[in-house]
Amino acid sequence: MTTDPTRIRSQPALTTSTGRIWLIVGGIFTGVSLAVLMPMTQLPPPGVALTGAIAVATLYIAMIVARIVIPAGRRRLMLLAAAMLTIAATAVVTATVVASAATLD
Repeated sequence: MTTDPTRIRSQPALTTSTGRIWLIVGGIFTGVSLAVLMPMTQLPPPGVALTGAIAVATLYIAMIVARIVIPAGRRRLMLLAAAMLTIAATAVVTATVVASAATLD
């Protein structure tokens, strides 16, 4: 069976990359997420936006640690990709919860 170069799991960012691109994109996602979540800490429900912001920051720190500690290869790249997607999902879910609660008041 031949590998399909157009398959998502066959892309260079998940097979041969150093992981730097995941840190760059993850840093951008983290910056945007914190820029949205930090002002929301003043909105109800109390602590939700702050918890989301802390989770986002922690996930990015975990990305940096993984890039340093885990040997180069597919495992590290998949972990970095998953962490970046988790950052995005955490930010969206947190912002949605806070925005929904704020509109109900």
